[in-house]
Amino acid sequence: MKPSVQPIASGSRPARPTHQWLHVIRSLVFFLALTLTVIPWAFVVCGGALFLSKPKRYWLAMRWVGWAIYCARAICGIRYRVLGWENLPNEPAIVLCKHQSAWETLWLPTLLPRRLSFVYKRELHWVPFFGWGLASLGMVNINRAHGQNAFEQVVAQGSAHLQDGWWIAMFPEGTRTAPGQRRRYKSGGARLAVRTGAKIIPIALNSGEYWPRNAFIKRPGEITVSILPTIDPAGKTADQVAASVEQAIEDEMHRRFPHHYRAGSHRASGPPGS
Repeated sequence: MKPSVQPIASGSRPARPTHQWLHVIRSLVFFLALTLTVIPWAFVVCGGALFLSKPKRYWLAMRWVGWAIYCARAICGIRYRVLGWENLPNEPAIVLCKHQSAWETLWLPTLLPRRLSFVYKRELHWVPFFGWGLASLGMVNINRAHGQNAFEQVVAQGSAHLQDGWWIAMFPEGTRTAPGQRRRYKSGGARLAVRTGAKIIPIALNSGEYWPRNAFIKRPGEITVSILPTIDPAGKTADQVAASVEQAIEDEMHRRFPHHYRAGSHRASGPPGS
């Protein structure tokens, strides 16, 4: 079921000291709610690997991910609204999303209508509990020790997942970026689209306003997720596709969240991407 659309929040105001303490308490409760449930649920998902198919294991794992999104709303007051549901294609595709927070890594597989595979480094499988459950889902993972061959791992696994009806999710900036900032976009998602022929779903959002990068304290508010029209890689080079993705997402960021940008500012920040 798609979430109901709520009015856009009127903007952030400096929190009073009493509100700051309330945010701390809520964030602590949220942390405990996730920590105390991820451990037993990881055993449930890993145990399911012994007798459940991958689609059923995925469904089982997403119950906890959905729980995390619910707790973010019920405990921390982090709501969301979605624009552009009609832009989602009824076919395998590649999702390239603005990355400001851990929130979208939870939201994307929970609310998008197809099984979603992130592309991630294999070392995450060694993270206790969370990584063990992740390893059982069969998502696209790469061994970075293989250097230049890592992208071929993405193509091989990604192509198989797309043929099975999955969507592939990547963050073109490579890492979480604070609201109003911008890193150079990496071309991996565009290259994968050109190699496989899959359309790209660009997504812009402002999750970092309420769930900042590496911040324990979360603040209540409404995240806006804007799903943009798909980009077809047919007849284009990877560089052309990457440029189209970057322009689409960044133009939408400036349009939806102008309070984070100075007039006329449209520059990338951070080290060049690959």
